[in-house]
Amino acid sequence: MEQEVIISIKGIQNYVHAQPDQVELVTKGWLIRDEEGYLLSYQESEVTGLEGTLTTFQVEPERVTLVRTGEFNSQMVFQEGRRHLSMYETPFGSMSIGVNTRHLLVELDESGGEIEIDYAIEIDHTLAGRNVFQISVRRPDKAPEQ
Repeated sequence: MEQEVIISIKGIQNYVHAQPDQVELVTKGWLIRDEEGYLLSYQESEVTGLEGTLTTFQVEPERVTLVRTGEFNSQMVFQEGRRHLSMYETPFGSMSIGVNTRHLLVELDESGGEIEIDYAIEIDHTLAGRNVFQISVRRPDKAPEQ
């Protein structure tokens, strides 16, 4: 099962020694049912600063894996209460980061749903910031909930 969906993403980034940064994006994407759960993917744009990159979330009941391919390549694994090491590649070089997921909520099915991820980022074993993703997925023919 593959279907076109509308994906609304609100990202809040709180980095050490910097003002919080908030990004909101509404875009067309694809929701695909697979053996493990769902694949949710969309093309990044100028708005996010990742133009030329395909972002895919592999959504499982207890774990979400974010994979970016293209201009920016990375993989981040979110699993509540667990710390995962990931490589983060940019045009300026690669770095190893730690992702410590504080909270993960997955309520997603064929008709859409919600994903919330609250996580801390570590660079060289030092806390660099805390981020929150709030992702809403709906079919194009379904009006957004207020």
